[in-house]
Amino acid sequence: MATADITIPEDLKPADGRFGAGPSKVPASAVNALAERGLDTMGTSHRKSAVKKQVKRLQEGLAEFYSLPEGYEVVLGVGGTTAFWDVAAFSLVRTKAQAATFGEFGSKFAKELAAPHLEAPSVRKAEPGSAARLEAEEGVDFYATPHNETSTGVAVDVRRVAAEGALTAHDATSSAMGLAVDVNETDCYYFAPQKGLASDGGLWIALMSPAALERTEEIAASGRHIPGFLDLKTAVDNSRKNQTYNTPAVATVILAAEQTDLLNSQGGLDYAVKRCAASAENLYSWAESRDFASPYVTDAALRSNVVGTVDFEGVDAAEIAAVLRANGILDTEPYRKLGRNQLRIAMYPAVDPADVAKLTESIDYVVERLA
Repeated sequence: MATADITIPEDLKPADGRFGAGPSKVPASAVNALAERGLDTMGTSHRKSAVKKQVKRLQEGLAEFYSLPEGYEVVLGVGGTTAFWDVAAFSLVRTKAQAATFGEFGSKFAKELAAPHLEAPSVRKAEPGSAARLEAEEGVDFYATPHNETSTGVAVDVRRVAAEGALTAHDATSSAMGLAVDVNETDCYYFAPQKGLASDGGLWIALMSPAALERTEEIAASGRHIPGFLDLKTAVDNSRKNQTYNTPAVATVILAAEQTDLLNSQGGLDYAVKRCAASAENLYSWAESRDFASPYVTDAALRSNVVGTVDFEGVDAAEIAAVLRANGILDTEPYRKLGRNQLRIAMYPAVDPADVAKLTESIDYVVERLA
């Protein structure tokens, strides 16, 4: 049957067909709240009380969600995770970093840590689909790893490297709000809001330990040239006033605060982790039971509960994705640079586990007709 001729029955479709790994699904309730709250905030100064109130709401909501340890702070800046990589290179690394890379996003940060003012980073690399681990190393004062590799669907535990005087940072861009974490085990847990926070992009958010805050002050006072946009001390100082140094997208702040408040009202991190785990069980158990599909990450202990990747055999995954898109089921395409015959499914807290189950029914229907 031609791809264009396949119509998935309505009773097999998810109620909401958005499965993008980022930008991700934004719930209708959040959009409605934005329409209401935005009248008082959008188009006004981000240094006045109306907008600062929303920034504070987000900061306090995240502090509650993560049971933020004493002395930790929620710091915000404009630019997204990509900008924060440069922020970290300028404001958190004294001399040399170690990076664990096992996919596209970890590799990109490792390249940023090769900045001219730093020694060449030590890179611990594993092939996509597996994971690399950080290890204590003489001369390294900053350790960095993804918590969840968005490009491949690999997740690792959050653990601090036992190295005196060093910081450990975790890229939580796609793990935030959906994977278990003890923030005590990291000095900098940073992310952007367009994935687990069911918001738009344009911000970076970092949960920073007292040691990371102290390192920020130390480097700021060292005389190192730091571009204003990337100056972490400036971001910290402004965050303490419930604002960002540069003008933020106010809509992004409101949407992220709405999702955070919603998850807190339903049980916080524990609730969100269980919800994502239920979605992942629906996806991976289905893939393991099909002759034409299998989880891309072969080690079950490394499979992410927020981004699932499934390989296909004997059927073109791109055709499946095209049929799904034509039927209103969106953004299941794989990460482009992997070049695999696979689908990538986001399972953030905003995604209903029942919709993941319906997605698998839709795929079954499409595969049967393509075959």
